[in-house]
Amino acid sequence: MPSGTRGPRHYAEPVRTETRDPAFEQRVRAAEENLSPHAVRSYETRGRELPEEECGVRTPFQRDRDRIVHSKAFRRLKGKTQVFIDPAGDHVRTRMTHTLETTAISRVVARALRLNEDLVEAIGLGHDMGHTPFGHAGEDALDEAVRERFGRRFRHNEQSLRIARSLNLTYEVCDGILTHTGEREPETLEGKIVRLVDRVAYINHDIDDAVRYGILTADDLPNEEIAILGEKGSARIDRLVHDIVEASEGTGDIRQSAEVGEAMLSLRAFMFERVYLGPQAAPEHTRARVVVRRIFDHLVERGDAADEIVDYVAGMTDRFALDYAESL
Repeated sequence: MPSGTRGPRHYAEPVRTETRDPAFEQRVRAAEENLSPHAVRSYETRGRELPEEECGVRTPFQRDRDRIVHSKAFRRLKGKTQVFIDPAGDHVRTRMTHTLETTAISRVVARALRLNEDLVEAIGLGHDMGHTPFGHAGEDALDEAVRERFGRRFRHNEQSLRIARSLNLTYEVCDGILTHTGEREPETLEGKIVRLVDRVAYINHDIDDAVRYGILTADDLPNEEIAILGEKGSARIDRLVHDIVEASEGTGDIRQSAEVGEAMLSLRAFMFERVYLGPQAAPEHTRARVVVRRIFDHLVERGDAADEIVDYVAGMTDRFALDYAESL
């Protein structure tokens, strides 16, 4: 059962009411007969925490997708960066572009494996809704603050689940959002696709951004891994996607081949050493920590409750957080 900072929830059985369109549901069920036996069927969801009437023109997972896209949490992703704090330039990735890239790649994999694309899309679009400003540096800063003050932890996947529950999303989408990172594995293959593709997407586009910013050059990239995965970002993504599909086909699981999986993990380790935790990242991390802590301490002094503080700080964009801290 998906669980986050407030413990497990009990999900109700799907509600069947007169607003349900039997013809639409029948067409969807017929179309999904061609899906893999391992796919989640749209009308076999384990339901929502709060029962609702069904929509006559959208499946439950399509409704989840729409609720995410129209939410404020999703819209704010365009103002949250991945690695660089409030960067200048029009082409650096944001949490929004990462989300869209992850979702698009995940749908390709899901279609190739005959899994539920709508479920994959909803998980992909919602997986980072709870991320802080300033990328992982901001997440670490907020985690440190709430641990010292309130004796609890902050994890962006749990915060994303908190938002998903506020939108009353289905069990399967909530589970995929919660388990896109961390120790727990997703319960569905659709969730496992997003979990793996999330890494495929951010490693490759962070390489692109690091080269654009002059932190890396093409010659800096490890030769052996690049020989396996490809010299350009598009070639690497193509190689990784084909490998996931070929390695997963007929296995009832989502996996990579040993060669490609090891090359991707090695490239990820390289990025942590040279970019995410490299010497040029230290000033960015310090800046993020100072800003988050200043805002956090102000909200504590104001008497706000722990949940209110976490929701407010995690929901900030980079620019809003910088301006708010400056105003203090």
